[in-house]
Amino acid sequence: MSRTLLVTGGAGFIGANFVHYWLQFNPQDRVVVLDALTYAGNIANLAGMENQSNFEFVKGNICDTELVEQLLSREQINTVVHFAAESHVDRSISGPDAFIETNILGTYSLLKACKKIWIDEYQKQGKIPVEHRFHHVSTDEVYGTLEPGEPAFKEDTPYAPNSPYSASKAASDHLVRAYHHTYGLDVTTSNCSNNYGPYHFPEKLIPLIIANILHNKPLPIYGDGKQIRDWLYVEDHARGIELVINRGKVGENYNIGGHNEWANVDIVKLICNKMDEAFANKPELAVRFPHASKAISGNSQELIQYVTDRPGHDRRYAIDATKTTNELGYKPLESFDSGISKTLQWYLDNEDWWAPLLTQ
Repeated sequence: MSRTLLVTGGAGFIGANFVHYWLQFNPQDRVVVLDALTYAGNIANLAGMENQSNFEFVKGNICDTELVEQLLSREQINTVVHFAAESHVDRSISGPDAFIETNILGTYSLLKACKKIWIDEYQKQGKIPVEHRFHHVSTDEVYGTLEPGEPAFKEDTPYAPNSPYSASKAASDHLVRAYHHTYGLDVTTSNCSNNYGPYHFPEKLIPLIIANILHNKPLPIYGDGKQIRDWLYVEDHARGIELVINRGKVGENYNIGGHNEWANVDIVKLICNKMDEAFANKPELAVRFPHASKAISGNSQELIQYVTDRPGHDRRYAIDATKTTNELGYKPLESFDSGISKTLQWYLDNEDWWAPLLTQ
């Protein structure tokens, strides 16, 4: 069965990678992207798709319920994949209002529109509600923090968000669940670990470290740098979402992780070593990035600078994806070494994409 998907936030980092993945492996489907193009949304992330007959981009806000209703009806959308969210913890600490509006009210707006078009209008006509799926993309941060040695987060781990960002995502998760149990909306939710890969906005750790090395700027590490995260290559995340949409049970949550825990400081050191190796093996990089003097000399780690830790900084996240593996056959294909190598190469090859974003 072919689908028509509405992908919210499809010009953002994970959303755009998902769109690329979906159209590559599901060319029979149609994808409509809805994105407000705020600072983290970039139409360049979707370059090359504008002429495809099975793709459409719509600039708009998920809080505009009437627009969402029009798209669902006009395009005969039967699947919503909801990525649109404010996601940077630091920004949520300094300005939480946008997180409440987009992550909570925006999700509520989408759910209202989907209920009206997929369920209410059909029931008024005495018809069976249209076959549909609302897939909500969430985060491991809703579960709170883990101490060293504690078991990884499972789908039934109690929520304990510690930042305005994670609290807003937790609220949106609960709304999605409520719309299933109260109104019968067919929903699934996935909670993922930290993503990395192409099109990652350069305020986040991995692209920030890459860009700063190339500009010979300090590599900031919060606190002692021993905060641990589970890292997931973004295409492996897209593959996991595809499995949930195709095989997941309605009303269920699925964890999508990389089985790949790393301390922040060790990630920074790994990127430094790979960057030094790249400059050593490709002399032309020194010509293209003449300011990267530490990388040119093979000493990128000298740029590491420890800074004051941020408030409420969770110590450790880790995802237990056993349920998703056992029920859906999920398994990440990229190792961290191969994924970081691909990511580094992408940023070296696409300076025109990321360099203008450094001023935002």
